[in-house]
Amino acid sequence: MIRPAGLQSLLVIVPAFNEQGAIGGVVRDVLHSMPGVPVLVVDDGSVDDTAFQARAAGADVLSLPHHLGLGGCVQAGYKLAYELGFEYVIRLDGDGQHDARDVPRLFEKLLTSGCEMVIGSRFLAANGSETSVLRAWGIRFFRLVLRPILGQPVYDPTSGFVGVNRRALGVFSRSFPLEYPEIEALVVLQRRRFRFEEIPCKMRPRTTGVSSITPVKSLYYIVHVLLGVFVNVLKYERRLHRSGEDAPRGI
Repeated sequence: MIRPAGLQSLLVIVPAFNEQGAIGGVVRDVLHSMPGVPVLVVDDGSVDDTAFQARAAGADVLSLPHHLGLGGCVQAGYKLAYELGFEYVIRLDGDGQHDARDVPRLFEKLLTSGCEMVIGSRFLAANGSETSVLRAWGIRFFRLVLRPILGQPVYDPTSGFVGVNRRALGVFSRSFPLEYPEIEALVVLQRRRFRFEEIPCKMRPRTTGVSSITPVKSLYYIVHVLLGVFVNVLKYERRLHRSGEDAPRGI
């Protein structure tokens, strides 16, 4: 059983679905960058050897009985981390595209900034990270949409390289967007007057497996998330109206 110990009770979680070719390297890289920190791979109903490779590399594995999708998979990890008493959680993807050497930097920022969330951003500084034309357009679009809602700019709103403290962990363990969660999660934090910061991180090219995001899914993603964002904002404004509170800056 995973127990909080040392390094301010940090847990690294890695959501993974059919990532047998990459997951072992991800786990080993994290353990090399943060010796002694527990790594939890949340296996989202994989049909390959993802769970076996993760355990062989030194991770604990939470195997979900059914494929929940990214949001459900991440929330399962957050919920377990919260129930076990961890103070901080850093999440990175299981495909090897996030550089584990950036994990200590995210953790340091969490400790020193007091923010509820720290985002590893591909676009905060010119670091050579690239993405497809359609994805780049979608990211720029959501930057514009989120700026007035959040009250501050966000350069990489779709980043899956994220650190949270226990306050955010408590919120996300109870309620977390189930599909394409990153952007809606930022709105959820803003509704609770929580803060986030970004630090520059480099994204590496995928070397194994195949991305699940096709051009058609990219368009669906934009529409789906846009609707989710505005539903969250409307719910929040209605709650403020009923309570007579003033909205925080940016809403």
